[in-house]
Amino acid sequence: FFFFQAEDGIRDAQESRGLGDVYKRQVSTQSTWGKRSGMIPQFFILSARGDTIINRDFRSDLMKNTPETFFRNVKLYKGDAPPIFNIDGVSFVYLKKNSLYIVATSRFNVSPSYIVEVLNRMAKVIKDFCGVITEEAIRKNFVLIYEILDEMIDFGHPQITSTEGIKPLIVNEPVPVDAVKSTGFRPSFIPSNTISSTAVQRSVMVTEKKNAKNEIFVDIFEKISVLFNSSGYLINSSIEGCIQMKSYLTGNPPLKLALNEDLVIGKGASGGAVLDDCNFHSCVNTSEFDINRTLKISPPDGEFTVMNYRVTSEFQAPFRIFPYIEEVSPYKLELVLKVRSCYPKETVASHAIIKFALPKLTSTAHNELEKATQSQKADYFENTKTVEWVIKKFAGQTEHTLRTKISLQTSANSFTARKEIGPISMQFEIPMYNVSNLQIKYLRIEEKDTSYNPYRWVRYVTQASSYVCRT
Repeated sequence: FFFFQAEDGIRDAQESRGLGDVYKRQVSTQSTWGKRSGMIPQFFILSARGDTIINRDFRSDLMKNTPETFFRNVKLYKGDAPPIFNIDGVSFVYLKKNSLYIVATSRFNVSPSYIVEVLNRMAKVIKDFCGVITEEAIRKNFVLIYEILDEMIDFGHPQITSTEGIKPLIVNEPVPVDAVKSTGFRPSFIPSNTISSTAVQRSVMVTEKKNAKNEIFVDIFEKISVLFNSSGYLINSSIEGCIQMKSYLTGNPPLKLALNEDLVIGKGASGGAVLDDCNFHSCVNTSEFDINRTLKISPPDGEFTVMNYRVTSEFQAPFRIFPYIEEVSPYKLELVLKVRSCYPKETVASHAIIKFALPKLTSTAHNELEKATQSQKADYFENTKTVEWVIKKFAGQTEHTLRTKISLQTSANSFTARKEIGPISMQFEIPMYNVSNLQIKYLRIEEKDTSYNPYRWVRYVTQASSYVCRT
């Protein structure tokens, strides 16, 4: 088909731009808006102190002091700054990972969700090449990171956002970050067939080297949200979980991952492990999932999420919280807080932190722990009127108690002050334990060569997302 442009003189003596020109102008306007809605003119990474570690200006159409403007406004916010905000016509979109600020700026009307997704993919690619996202790793690999950014973004437009797409284009070698040296001591309760969690903090470029160890790491992460009432009874609970993989296999051979056969998908169903719903990565073939709960995977380079799932049905919460508030006198209150672990004895939670607020008119607060508690401490922060109770190791089927004695100011009302105590929030991490009962039955490498037998590592981690008890 041919489109002809209207010639002059058809409409008497009026000058005509022609239909072709009109159509071109309309297409150009729509195309420009679509491109600008996903444009990232500037990208930078700041340290926790506000130092600029990486700064890449793709279009040179913004002020050079945008990193200082961003950090100043983030610090001036009361509490955590929103992930997206606008200052003097410049939009700032950022992620915070390991105390680092990963920021994109734009003066166009960009799509927020699109820019957040691009930032997440940029952070993932940087992590895949550097092994870990820390200030030290980024400073040592700044030349590599600038090369990655130039391959990912062209004049502000995202081009390649996957590790496997960028890997053939990268020339610079990553500089490894020194891991914490082992003392040689290995506790007796740690099995011999385990390795440190830092083993996964390696660059994907190691597979290109000779004599590289063929390994694959599988993680099952679960984040729990729980709400208790003042009597310690469960009101609401949910689990957000995922299965992640990081492959260091030469040639990326296909994999077969089998989950427990009593796994049931569907809200309200009954079985050994019940998931409300789930979704899979594009590299996963689910043709046999409904038959025998196996997944066929063609793993890409770097870290990727095999499966996301959610659970809202009833499950055994790993901790139960029981607060008791007593009025000793008109100006004295006493809070007795009991925390009980409900997981097996052989499982140990690490770095459990319990926080709660005290009344605004609190004069002094004194914390009393149980006797012979070596791995616990409780502190009262007068400026924020909060108490923080830290338990470094919380063994299963045990209970710990904290007694907080509160002295109020003379102008305080004990009835009103009692309502200002709490809520109680808890953070924790439980290794090699998951609440949903989702298990990995086996992980096989679909390789015809029988001598190809790589190392396969599996880890379970349960963390608190929002673990709260009302008082």
